[in-house]
Amino acid sequence: MEHVDIAVVGAGLAGSLAALALADSGLSVALVAPASGHTDGRTTALMEHSIGFIRDLGLWEALKPHTAPLATMRIVDGTERLLRAPVVTFHASEIGLSAFGYNIPNTAFLSLLDGEIRKRSSLQRMETTLEGLSFNNHKAILALGDGTAFSADLVVGADGRRSKVRDAAGIEVRNWSYPQTAVVLNFSHSLPHQNISTEFHTASGPFTQVPLPGLHSSLVWVQKPKDAEATLALSPEELSRAVEDRMQSMLGKVSVDAGAQSFPLSGMTAHAFGKGRVVLLGEAAHAFPPIGAQGLNLSLRDAMTLVSLLGESKGQPLPADFGDRYGRKRRPDILSRTASVDLLNRSLLSDFLPTQLLRAAGLQMLASAGPLRSLVMREGLHPGSALRAFGNGLRERIGRQRA
Repeated sequence: MEHVDIAVVGAGLAGSLAALALADSGLSVALVAPASGHTDGRTTALMEHSIGFIRDLGLWEALKPHTAPLATMRIVDGTERLLRAPVVTFHASEIGLSAFGYNIPNTAFLSLLDGEIRKRSSLQRMETTLEGLSFNNHKAILALGDGTAFSADLVVGADGRRSKVRDAAGIEVRNWSYPQTAVVLNFSHSLPHQNISTEFHTASGPFTQVPLPGLHSSLVWVQKPKDAEATLALSPEELSRAVEDRMQSMLGKVSVDAGAQSFPLSGMTAHAFGKGRVVLLGEAAHAFPPIGAQGLNLSLRDAMTLVSLLGESKGQPLPADFGDRYGRKRRPDILSRTASVDLLNRSLLSDFLPTQLLRAAGLQMLASAGPLRSLVMREGLHPGSALRAFGNGLRERIGRQRA
């Protein structure tokens, strides 16, 4: 039976990038997933830390022409409630960056990754399904849909919310849903976006425009399910007008591209993010609403942690509890991000006056306090950096007082 160091199951963005990073670290890797049979019309916003990961893989120069920088991020309170927050604008230049990150069409991204995967001699692409997964004390055995089987020291489950890898490892999940549906589309506009992403907070959820190259942007419009159904039933001209009106004509005349999609919003967290010879990353481990460009960026931190931990044990037999170690390492970041996105989304939906007051007050503080705004921006890009900076600053003050 053929044996590899790592088997990655799932060839979406998270799984493909993880497979490339693992192969580049000197490990033998098999990437298992059927060939993609559809075009993904969505886009992905990668923040600065994730761009560094892409750059380390040698992919950035080929990917960059397909991207648009996110130099400014703006939050507009569009709830029309009694207690409304001021407009909050985050400039990357405030923290010494030219851009917070870049927005990338998924189709171009996946096409590039597919080509890179086939160039790596230490990375096998197996275009089939996972049908069975079993374990012994020393390895995992994967049975595939084409009738073949192979073994691996470690299995990476990157196979989405209905993960077969997670099920085989006996890891349960907590699921929850929201009374919301996201309409996702791309559109052209007559005025330049100036690399500004604008997120309107409405009573039904966020309406988020993100720049694409040229006079083009992507949109995630979160609505009540019936409203989303009515939105998708509009003619192209009516839908274009609806988007333009909701954006207050900030980008001039709007023309929506064909292929608008929708999906119900829900959340999921695995009870464990690794177990034995299994680790979970991406939506096999965590999923939440598309707010604040957190999804894939969190998944890439999964991949970075995995590569780092494997590097620590390089040249030694993989510990039988490696998955548990990985899970403990990832737990604080995943749970804190999931909780913050869930809280923000529920605050938009809440009609409870004190909740609205707290949300408005928080945004008011961000709008008026530059140091706090910078702290929040740094924490958004580099989780844990705000606490570290606060601790370092506190130690410096104590040191000066003692001196």
